[in-house]
Amino acid sequence: MRWNRKDLLGIEPLSAEEINHLLNTAFSFREISTRPIKKVPALRGKTIVNLFFEPSTRTRTSFELAGKRLSADILNITVSASSVVKGETLIDTAANLEALKIDMIIMRHSASGAPHFLASHTKASIINAGDGWHEHPTQALLDMLTIKDKLGRIEDVKVAIIGDLLHSRVGRSNIWALTKLGADVRVCAPRTLIPSSLEKLGVKVYWDVGEAIRDADVIYLLRIQLERQKANYFPSIREYARLFGIDREKLRRARKDAIIMHPGPINRDVELASDVADSQNSVILEQVTNGLAVRMAALYLCSGGDIESEDTY
Repeated sequence: MRWNRKDLLGIEPLSAEEINHLLNTAFSFREISTRPIKKVPALRGKTIVNLFFEPSTRTRTSFELAGKRLSADILNITVSASSVVKGETLIDTAANLEALKIDMIIMRHSASGAPHFLASHTKASIINAGDGWHEHPTQALLDMLTIKDKLGRIEDVKVAIIGDLLHSRVGRSNIWALTKLGADVRVCAPRTLIPSSLEKLGVKVYWDVGEAIRDADVIYLLRIQLERQKANYFPSIREYARLFGIDREKLRRARKDAIIMHPGPINRDVELASDVADSQNSVILEQVTNGLAVRMAALYLCSGGDIESEDTY
């Protein structure tokens, strides 16, 4: 297939074929980072703006490095040092960037739908780097790449997603991607952290972690997002860790070769015991590596490139 989208705003609107096309492109780009000279001219002459309205280390850095590996010019704009603090609107910020003839904006925003709003008001390509509680598409894609790389497939793989599903854009994007690709998805969290409509997305809801991870191939821990919680959703961190954190004892319920995943940053000994996070089952750092390849693929395809018709790298 050929990629025909100007923007990458979420996983929900993508078909399984489009997701697989992105993953196949990312597989081919992954090799570039193993070369002695880790740079190709695929996006030479293109200008990409990292526009982050929320703090980020790994996502922003990963996008910046992905652009540089493809020879693009990169501008990093932090909101605290921009005209936004003087009252400039989002559309005016985008219009001024567009007047500088930029080609693409990578956007993270605390408001769900902000990248979609911007995409409808600018000719530049928009890639959603996380919007509110809504979606984080490149995180889901790097997770799919990691599962496919480690297990050889996604269809029929048993995936248990544990944690703050109410506030997690990562959880929502992963559920969209996994169900579209045919995985068996289970979710588990305190009742207060599971949206009432989640089962409509094709997942099974569990309240007991031991049951949720029984025979699981993948255990995916979501971070407890205390910064987004406006109320007390569980009695204490200690109780959450005891009931829903994954330690060696609980891990015995899963398959012996089950992989442990986490989008980071980890709250060690809360969602995940330190010795499990650092164990041979953990593929958390491989997720980070795959994130670079996925973001190179997203930048390349949304800029008009297509691996099946061109050979520019």
